Amino acid sequence: MLETHPDLTSSVIFGLGWLYFLLFLMNAGWTVRAYKLDLENKFLSGISGSHIPSAAVWAFYSFLMLMTSIAHFTGSASPGSFLIRMPEIAKSGIDWFANPVRYFVLSIGLFVGVVWFRKQLVKPTVAWSILNVAILFLGLSMTDYDFRLIVGKPDNVPIVGMLFILGFFTWLYFKRAVDNDQRIKDGRPLFEQEKNDKILVWPDLVYSELICMVALTAFLVLWGIALQAPLEEPANAAATPNPSKAPWYFLGLQEMLVYFDPWLAGVVLPSLILVGLAVIPYIDFNKRGNGYYSYEERKFAVLTFLFGFLPLWVAMIVLGTFLRGPNWNIFGIYEYWDVHKLEAANNKNLSDFFWLYWPTGDLLGGMPKYDPQGSAANMFAMILLREWLGIVLILGYFMVSPIIMALTVFRKFYVKMGFIRYMIMANLLLWMAALPIKMVLRWTVSLKYIVAIPEYFFNI
Repeated sequence: MLETHPDLTSSVIFGLGWLYFLLFLMNAGWTVRAYKLDLENKFLSGISGSHIPSAAVWAFYSFLMLMTSIAHFTGSASPGSFLIRMPEIAKSGIDWFANPVRYFVLSIGLFVGVVWFRKQLVKPTVAWSILNVAILFLGLSMTDYDFRLIVGKPDNVPIVGMLFILGFFTWLYFKRAVDNDQRIKDGRPLFEQEKNDKILVWPDLVYSELICMVALTAFLVLWGIALQAPLEEPANAAATPNPSKAPWYFLGLQEMLVYFDPWLAGVVLPSLILVGLAVIPYIDFNKRGNGYYSYEERKFAVLTFLFGFLPLWVAMIVLGTFLRGPNWNIFGIYEYWDVHKLEAANNKNLSDFFWLYWPTGDLLGGMPKYDPQGSAANMFAMILLREWLGIVLILGYFMVSPIIMALTVFRKFYVKMGFIRYMIMANLLLWMAALPIKMVLRWTVSLKYIVAIPEYFFNI
């Protein structure tokens, strides 16, 4: 039977052959490095009880990549019987995480793992192994048609590349920070002080920038030739795209729209992000860690920024790019985007819980209602009565929480920062925490809005 969308084709297999050949070249170079440095594989040496050079392990792995590459080059003629592909059980296991709760927990877990095991992850061999695993995962996943269809979109290809770039620069920060923290502990000069070779802006820096500009221009020209621009047909109100997605850099905001009203997700939160980044230098009282990489001397600042950037921004972009499909439903990366997929959502406002579902509603006589033909004062009073619980909780969250924080976990911050700077920092933290709090409330109790005033288009 002829498959209209086969997982593997001759061109896909042949193209993956080049990917594995690139892995062979990369790891052959790494093998030479390990040999010159005379590195030992401590894990295998500990098991065997004898010295096993790391170069031997990487040479064996390079040989496997070469054989895999040759298998792809020679086996492209029969894609139906080609065996090197992502196992179905692995696809099912990975697609199991295509759920908002599991995905968010996974992203938080990865964030905690990166910070907790930073001293191990910055080791070159560990980082190189993770890079190989990521490329192998990408290569095996490309043997699935649906995954290839999502990742291979011209406007999604650079996002995949940016994920690797993001991983590299996050690793680079922790490498420099761990190194400097150890230098400070040992009383040695910082990396920035020890290797502080200075060059002239002209001609050294300007020439380097010129070369980079020419190289990047040539790269973009080749990119434009190899990948077609993601242009679609002229806009038609009668046939809107499904899913209709914002540009990748706005997908985090579009994902926030699932949990917040447009005025919050599209105006208030982005503005607070920009304002928050702008005021950081003015509320920062820690004089250590300025001008050099450090984690131990700036734990709070680093953790706050990385938590807001990685799980609450980058993870949202990844979710919106690769997992959000038709009707804004979530699909696994190996799952077919079925436009007929329906997920029932019975979200309720906090006022609905209080007046309709909790016993308090019966005791107080049910949901307050106002006469549409009545006075504006009566309508306003009934709205306040209906939404009183949500209003109290929101006011308490932003007015009482900073006081409790100042008396407990942020006591030292309050003393050093003073009232104004502390209140700015506390409110920025509370706004950042509002996103995961609202997400958890949506997942656990199907809460739509804490304060719902549709009469004035004001919902929180």
